[in-house]
Amino acid sequence: MTSINQFSPRFISILLLFCFAGCNSHSPNATNHEQRPRIVNIVNFIRLLEPRIAEITEDVLYQTVVKQVQIMQQHHLPGTFLLQYDALMDERYQQLLKKLPPSFEVGAWWEIPQPLVEKAGLKWRGRYPWDWHAHVGFSTGYTPGEREQLADVYMQDFKKIFGYYPKSVASWFIDAHTLNYLYEKYKIVASANCKDQLGTDGYTLWGGYWNQAYYPSKINAYMPAQTQKNQTPVPIFRMLGSDPVRQYDDGGNGSNGQGVITLEPASQPGGGDSAWVHWYFKEFVEGQSMEYAYVQAGQENSFTWNAMAKGFEIQMPLIARLRNEGKVKVETLAASGEWFRNKYPVTPATSVTVNNDLNGSNKKTVWFNSRFYRFNLLWENNTLRFRDIHIFNENFPSIYTKERATSNECSFFTLPFVDGYRWGIAGKPAALQFRIISDGKAIPMEGGTPTINDDVPGKLRIEWPLKSLSGTLVMDADEKQIQLKVEGNKTADWFLDLSAGDTALLPFTKIAPHTVSCRFEGMDYQVKASKGNFSTSAGDAVIRIRPEMGTVILNFTQ
Repeated sequence: MTSINQFSPRFISILLLFCFAGCNSHSPNATNHEQRPRIVNIVNFIRLLEPRIAEITEDVLYQTVVKQVQIMQQHHLPGTFLLQYDALMDERYQQLLKKLPPSFEVGAWWEIPQPLVEKAGLKWRGRYPWDWHAHVGFSTGYTPGEREQLADVYMQDFKKIFGYYPKSVASWFIDAHTLNYLYEKYKIVASANCKDQLGTDGYTLWGGYWNQAYYPSKINAYMPAQTQKNQTPVPIFRMLGSDPVRQYDDGGNGSNGQGVITLEPASQPGGGDSAWVHWYFKEFVEGQSMEYAYVQAGQENSFTWNAMAKGFEIQMPLIARLRNEGKVKVETLAASGEWFRNKYPVTPATSVTVNNDLNGSNKKTVWFNSRFYRFNLLWENNTLRFRDIHIFNENFPSIYTKERATSNECSFFTLPFVDGYRWGIAGKPAALQFRIISDGKAIPMEGGTPTINDDVPGKLRIEWPLKSLSGTLVMDADEKQIQLKVEGNKTADWFLDLSAGDTALLPFTKIAPHTVSCRFEGMDYQVKASKGNFSTSAGDAVIRIRPEMGTVILNFTQ
């Protein structure tokens, strides 16, 4: 999420003052766009008040939404407005949103303000009528029974006002108990949660299905499920449109955690910058995404119109033009949720690809996600490394499913195998690096421009022509495993080394030739090499992975 706090004092002062050398890739054609849509949801969520900054009055927040509606209607763009309970009960928002045409959706924003708590018969523990701390302003701060009371009050009042129950309920993060309850009793069809981040505003979501959408485990709303039996059949879409290259490694802004580089119109750098926005959508349209591409545009009204106007007025005409050209599909969050449920019985494998970074950078990246694992590859200065590999297990519970949060921070994790950001140190990120032996020394493998291909359903192929030795590194990923080999050079002496900072808390409990056993937050899990070997006798490397008969196959199913 974009944090109001992170821009202080520069951002607040602005608020108060104003109150494509490229990859050889398989570009999608018109048919692919129909079969593999590029989906844009414009989601704006609405709070009644903003207690952090006195100059942001209720009228300033209301007029922000008025301007959002005007710009979207000007460009004939559908969208979703999500109401926090206090805004739901405000007559001005009721009248404004009731006038919207059917192309718009009105849903629920699941932060918990004082009026909702007190109408549910509970005691308000917040500092203000809306308090953003995790143990007060989110469902995680309440017992499972209390969460049901809060849901019932919201849903009944929403139906009284609009005549139906909302189909979409989203929040920065939402617990599994609430999500199951909203699905079973009120038949919601879509949800959304925050992008991956570490500590921003006190909320950590790290290692999850990086973009697009997933079906969550019934006992952990952040964890993708592997089976229909153990999933809540409500797709959770990842919000905000993270920068695929820079957001992961962002070093943060002091005590408020990582910074924010996203499509949010108030984000600088990011969605408020024309060059960044046009770069982002070019890669979004042209990059390999396997099943479909997805991004959420829009902004919470807390940032006010003056802070988001430039970005909003850059993005909306561009999205409309891409829609008119048949390059993207713009629809409501609920429409995307219903499409997803009708098409996918379980979470599909998807990818996010950046073939060409912003001017001045030679970086390229691929994010791969399935119901079993995710990985991220980063090319930089002719080298290649895995920045991240996380494993998904529907049996890994979230403490917040049954217990309530007792502090102003909440953390959601999956199971790490490579965690480039958390295991690294300043100026030296951890990584699983591709290396070769040259003149008796281990040096980085170097190559040219990769080719990324998603023509085969459910599979992603990456071919990287090498410079440091003859041949091509070929990677084939599917939902359960990744295969790596060097083609055209049977004698190549190559391998992967996992590096990490000396103080990193690593999960590895046993490293055997074909299995790495791990333990994280009480959960045991393994990564298996059905081809290749793990070892620890590799100098400063934590783990070395060597090919077997020229091939490494890593399996991530549990």
